[in-house]
Amino acid sequence: MSMILKEVSDFKVQAFHKDKFRVVTKDDILGKWSVFFFYPADFTFVCPTELEDLQKKYEEFKKINCEIYSVSTDTHFVHKAWKDASERIKKLEYPMLADPAHTLSIDFDVLIGEAGQAERGTFIINPEGKIAAYEVSAGNVGRNAEELFRKVQALQFVAEHGDEVCPANWKPGSETLKPSLDLVGLL
Repeated sequence: MSMILKEVSDFKVQAFHKDKFRVVTKDDILGKWSVFFFYPADFTFVCPTELEDLQKKYEEFKKINCEIYSVSTDTHFVHKAWKDASERIKKLEYPMLADPAHTLSIDFDVLIGEAGQAERGTFIINPEGKIAAYEVSAGNVGRNAEELFRKVQALQFVAEHGDEVCPANWKPGSETLKPSLDLVGLL
């Protein structure tokens, strides 16, 4: 079953952000675009490359009113230990959400039950708190922050210009499409 337009459930989780522990709730994501970037675990191999890639684009995400939230089933204490130990993770400026109770992993349907870890799930949340796009990848394949950024831009464009759609490889300033009226009901 598709999760498009599913509203994110109320949540309250611990986070490690800017060398401090803090609480993040659903209220924190409302009113702006958000990316929930689930990964299996701290102190692993592919995950730090993805999180570092996101950090390289973080300023650009912030400029388009989009916050990044990395999420794993580790505790906020483990996030801090990882940041203290890893040169790649030391660079992170966005919040790292802790989901040891699996609240978010279950709500976003990415929990690998027998492992107690999350799949590599990427969710773009609109300002109303609803899932606008998502992708779940195999655990051994890293994701691309540049493509994620492009998708957020396209979703923002379509939200603002409801009568236009973005074709493959669309980027801001590129040509869009206007569906014919008799095809609108099929989209």
